[in-house]
Amino acid sequence: MGKVRIYELARELDMESKELVGVLQELDIDVTSHMSTIEDETADLVKDMIVGEESPAETIEEAAEKQETEAEEISTETDTAADTSDKTAVSEEETAKKQEEKAAEVRKTDEYEIQLPITVKELAEKIDYSGNRIIKKLMGLGIMANINYTLDEETLELLEDEMNVEFSTVEAEKEEEQDSVRVGPEIEDAPEDLQLRPPVVTVMGHVDHGKTTLLDVIRETRVAEGEAGGITQHIGAYQAKVDGQKITFIDTPGHEAFTAMRARGAQVTDLVILVIAADDGVMPQTVEAINHSRAADIPILVAINKVDKPNAQVERVKQQLTEYELLPEEWGGDTICVEVSALKKQNIDELLEMVLLVAEMEEIKANPERPAEGFVIESELDKGRGPVATILVKNGTLHVGDYMLCDTVCGRVKAMLDEKGERIDEAPPSTPVEVLGFDTVPQAGKFIQVLSDESRARNVAQDRQEEQKMEALEQKPNVSLEDLYDRIQSGDIKELNVIIKADVHGSIEALRSSLEKLSTDEVTVNVIHTGVGAVNETDVNLANASSAVIIGFNVRPDGNAQAVAEKENVEIKTYRVIYKVIEDIKDAMVGLLEPELKEFVRGRAEVRAVFKVPDVGNVAGSFVRSGSINRNDKVRLLRDGVVIHEGEISSLKRFENDVREVQEGYECGIGIEGYDDIKEGDIIEIYNFKEIKRSL
Repeated sequence: MGKVRIYELARELDMESKELVGVLQELDIDVTSHMSTIEDETADLVKDMIVGEESPAETIEEAAEKQETEAEEISTETDTAADTSDKTAVSEEETAKKQEEKAAEVRKTDEYEIQLPITVKELAEKIDYSGNRIIKKLMGLGIMANINYTLDEETLELLEDEMNVEFSTVEAEKEEEQDSVRVGPEIEDAPEDLQLRPPVVTVMGHVDHGKTTLLDVIRETRVAEGEAGGITQHIGAYQAKVDGQKITFIDTPGHEAFTAMRARGAQVTDLVILVIAADDGVMPQTVEAINHSRAADIPILVAINKVDKPNAQVERVKQQLTEYELLPEEWGGDTICVEVSALKKQNIDELLEMVLLVAEMEEIKANPERPAEGFVIESELDKGRGPVATILVKNGTLHVGDYMLCDTVCGRVKAMLDEKGERIDEAPPSTPVEVLGFDTVPQAGKFIQVLSDESRARNVAQDRQEEQKMEALEQKPNVSLEDLYDRIQSGDIKELNVIIKADVHGSIEALRSSLEKLSTDEVTVNVIHTGVGAVNETDVNLANASSAVIIGFNVRPDGNAQAVAEKENVEIKTYRVIYKVIEDIKDAMVGLLEPELKEFVRGRAEVRAVFKVPDVGNVAGSFVRSGSINRNDKVRLLRDGVVIHEGEISSLKRFENDVREVQEGYECGIGIEGYDDIKEGDIIEIYNFKEIKRSL
């Protein structure tokens, strides 16, 4: 959008520049002299207001003037009728009655029923009035608005007097279908159609109490070692066979920030295994897990872990459980407690037998012959495959080719993969599958159902999207982050804008929840945008427009985004552990901006070939695309914008020679200390740290 200088606009309007500056300042438009500039849109509004362009059609104001003229005529007629003495009594009564009817018509103003929220454009169309004239009225009231400005009830009341109309406001009615996650009536299954299905078991508990290690033993995998900080940060769903029977396990994170993910686990599960460390006892997230399970009316089975430790206190744990109305069976209650050691693989079989026993008592059944229903456990945007969602089928059978609806997202099942990555054609009840075919990334935790009609699924999704857009229009304007602490203290700032990008949707939910909890009476943390995938140029432009900080969790900015961010001075903060995100935002809000080790990206290299060197491992044949690579720098391996590994450079070679540094535009061989999973197309990011003054 272009700009125009004040003196040029004054020349067009045949006015003195000084006079025009005064008019604009009265309208609260920030101008100081004839050399100041304003947007073209603002200039057009000012020209309309000063020149006084009238619509060809009769305006509401003209109608009011016409009504006043008619009123005067009626008054004149009344005076004339009063002076005429030869009128009969009947004629006088008829004249008086006619006068009252006409006067009532004059006093009557137009009435409109307005459904909130409504924009200036929609209001103009509703009352057949010029949008520019409404904007001028708002400017006269001290409100700078554009055609998409959202009007609230208070603003409409102000416009009533200005426009000589009456507005009666009503809240937007929501269709029952949109209030419910389900489309159409719920299908009631006949008892003869129901069959036993594998139980869905959620493993819950406090951080570092051994939940993932316990699942590792059951599934004979090693997931915990690959998690940042040893903490499970994604929710996963897996199936295991026990004595020929299947059990579906869901692992939930224990850190307090992941409340939403634990609640989601309780929402889709049939049984909860509550893991409590014998040396630590009942902790805050343990209590939270108990509350989530009780709220969902789900049976709880307690696994007292780490009983092999010398400081284990099993009886103390059982005593603590009684405080939360979980009385162990051996104490006369109905809560099954199993003493296990995930590390030593003790009593694991007994725990699984108890799971099957509880499942048998609960008689968990489903109808595999009906259309599928379930929940999204996790979702992400894969660069090669597009939107991918992990779905747990709770009822019915999901087939390749089925049409899916999940809140505002729809799609068709193009492919399904089990937890081993193998393609399958159908997923019966209690089966977790990775599904490809969504239009966009669905939100984790949302209900998903199969519909027979693709057009119906698409129409419902579009209606829900429109509803979300209307809600977004009511969001408050953005604020600046400059001099954050000082502005908080002075009362100038009320909101702190944050953009969150992460590798999976579940992490976004956890981060959003944690950051919004940091809000105080002085400042509100406002998450203005979230997304799955690498930080891109669009995110940086949004941050620049709204003065927001970009938080990247397990993702990195691409090359274009980094360049634009440096040019526009937009700060991108990247993290791998959630504690650090919360600490940094909290420190910025309370003013504890002490010196920190700030990361500086020195260069980027593209892996073009991978060479296997005996006794050394894989070496990345790379081309330095930007910056330089120093032998002593740290290295980060990126694949599709997601951080795969962080470590040290073990070797840096040019041809056969070891070198200390390689500049942009040259090829080299890079070895990563203790890491061989390098693939062609990967990006190697070279960085180091400097101690500088903190500035979020």
